Amino acid sequence: MSSTLGYALLGLIARRPRTGYELSQALRVPVGYFWTASHSQVYPELVRLEAERLIRGTVVPGPGPRDTKRYDITADGRAALAEWVTTPVSDAPPRSEELLKIYSIWLADPSRARTMIAAELARHRTQLARYEALATEFEQAAPVAATQPGFGDVATLRYGLTYERHFIDWYEWLSDQLR
Repeated sequence: MSSTLGYALLGLIARRPRTGYELSQALRVPVGYFWTASHSQVYPELVRLEAERLIRGTVVPGPGPRDTKRYDITADGRAALAEWVTTPVSDAPPRSEELLKIYSIWLADPSRARTMIAAELARHRTQLARYEALATEFEQAAPVAATQPGFGDVATLRYGLTYERHFIDWYEWLSDQLR
């Protein structure tokens, strides 16, 4: 069946019909906050999803001289996505360059290590500020039921807030240890 990218695209198209370009943009923000794919991967995956009849493309006038295709999810695509979201997550080990570097930080020059830690701490604080601004927007909007597409936005934002707060706490601890 579909790849993780395919399911990511199905999840976006299930929210509303989109063009390949719009899907690539949505894979940057908001999906890019927690999962990434390159622009060059999108179009071949759309061809595959359409061949599997999980999406349907309709040619529409494009913004330039060429027409474009807008994709809509089919009933089979919606069923496949609904099935996938309830299956257990693969047990692949996490890959974190951050943690890999910290694992060997004892070898680094202490001054350079503190500089790197300070930069990472600042990066996580900046991202937390972005998430907090989004949270403020969400709080001002009407509540979203767990059966609405916007619920995924709220749930992933809460994860992002928790994640960034955790890393800030951890980097502050690291910073204290390196003094």
